[in-house]
Amino acid sequence: MSPRPQRPALTLLPAPLRSAIERAGYYPQLVCDVIGAALADEEVRAHLVHQDTTFDHDVIRRHVTVLVLTPSRLIIAHADDFTDDPNGDEDVATATTESVPLSLVRGIMLTHVVPNPRAYRPGSLGREITLTVGWGTVNRVDLLPASCGDPNCGADHGFEGTIASDDLVLRISADADGSDKLTEAMAFAHALSASVGS
Repeated sequence: MSPRPQRPALTLLPAPLRSAIERAGYYPQLVCDVIGAALADEEVRAHLVHQDTTFDHDVIRRHVTVLVLTPSRLIIAHADDFTDDPNGDEDVATATTESVPLSLVRGIMLTHVVPNPRAYRPGSLGREITLTVGWGTVNRVDLLPASCGDPNCGADHGFEGTIASDDLVLRISADADGSDKLTEAMAFAHALSASVGS
């Protein structure tokens, strides 16, 4: 009888990252294992765990995204659950990791949503952010009819537009996710921006 093949040992995650995954409560052992496998003993410099719940007809779908910053990579893990059984009796979870070298990250965009901007307090930065990270895997094209500026011109000037990298988009709201999560997301975006710029 041949011996069972040995799997590579999983990296033990730092306590703050493991704790954040456990607080999210979405199959934490599975999520920790897939991130540990992707880390390959590299140091964790920053992390962000974001859980999202959506409703698909009568089915509740959970999704968790974990971002991990190492000295050389951005590791993105997504975990989802769905029902594979037509009778709806058995759930299946999928967990995917992607490792992006920091040298390939093309842009980090942080959009702040600020309610009542006339009463804005310096340093508050709003109650919601959208973090967009692009490394060239997914691009979005926005096209508009081109014009020459003459309001009476009826000629066809073709189209003009922009191509934007749109690989990862996360929306974090203090009202939905809590003020602590918003602070964590801004801290992660700052750490990622600093790493890409160095």
